[in-house]
Amino acid sequence: MPHFVIECSENVLKLNSPEIIMERVYDIANSTELFHPDEIKVRINPYQHYNTGNTKDDFIHVFANIMEGRTTSQKSNLSKTIVTNLNLLFPVVPIISMNIRDFEKSTYVNKQMI
Repeated sequence: MPHFVIECSENVLKLNSPEIIMERVYDIANSTELFHPDEIKVRINPYQHYNTGNTKDDFIHVFANIMEGRTTSQKSNLSKTIVTNLNLLFPVVPIISMNIRDFEKSTYVNKQMI
């Protein structure tokens, strides 16, 4: 925990490698000191088939799933920092966005907890 899932148009991977994109998101998440570095997970899913408001504009959207307990201000700062940095990395990509969802401690289970 946390999980950062990056969804993007396939063309984005022609502008920068998946490794660079994932590393950037990891580094930014780590820099906030909201998470333990060993617990940050980042994945990327490129899409060949998509529709962005009846266009084929390139896009990047980051879904962050984090354990509850961070303030709205901390989450807002995390989102703004990641989107700002991705915008610097991808100035030609017109759609870059992010949202954060909280996991409830009471309902979250992983293999090591059983």
